[in-house]
Parts: sequence; C-alpha cells; structure tokens
Amino acid sequence: MDFLLSQNNLWILLIALASGAMLLWPGLAKGRSNARIPLADAIQHINRDQGVFVDIRPSEQFKAGHIPQARNITLDTLDAHIGTLPQDKPVVIVDAHGREGARAVAQLRKHGFTQAFCLDGGLNAWTEGGMPLKKS
Repeated sequence: MDFLLSQNNLWILLIALASGAMLLWPGLAKGRSNARIPLADAIQHINRDQGVFVDIRPSEQFKAGHIPQARNITLDTLDAHIGTLPQDKPVVIVDAHGREGARAVAQLRKHGFTQAFCLDGGLNAWTEGGMPLKKS
C-alpha cells in the first residue's frame, strides 16, 4: 500500500493508466463506428454479396456524377424508401465526403439492416480511387 501512496509512484501509475487508455481508445472507437468501410471493402461487398450503393446526395449532385448502378435516395426520404432496399444484402451509403453517411447507416440499422455501411470518404474516395462515374 505504501507503493501506491508514494507521490512519485502515484504519478507513474496515473501516467501508465492514461497511456493505456489512449492505446485502447482507437480500438474501442472502431468497434462503435464499424459502419465506415474503405473503398476496397465496399466494392467487395457489392460484387461478392450483390450489395447496393445508395447515394444520399441531392438529385442535382447525383445527376452531375454518381457511382454506376447507385440508387439516389436522399437522406430526408430514406425512411420512406426503406422497404425498397434489400435487408439481406449489404447496403453501402455514399455521400459527398463521408460525413453524413453515418446518419443514414444509423437509420438503416434502426430498421434492422445489419449490413449497412458508409463509404469512408464518400464519393471523393471513389473518384480518388480512379473508379468510374456515370452522369445522368
């Protein structure tokens, strides 16, 4: 007990606990936000498991350029279109930068979609990866 009460040892113990918490933090945060997936994983989900890309950007942006075969369902109309999406296949949400997709994934998971993901980096990641765009 004297070891813990010593002033120097108390500081060492606090620093050790703080550094341990910082090392664990990314793993814990990743477990909660596993909805974000990189481009390669998104393509694999779509190709291997016949998943669906859902682009939640406004229709004007969608028409200017989108992922081929992506469906345009804006975030504010997603609840109304839940029934048109396959619950047994991966659904990959695409937005402009990968920031708003988490809200859409949360909506889908609330409705029982266990394979709902957000493309990390959004459409920007798609184009930076050299993938094709389709214009309507």
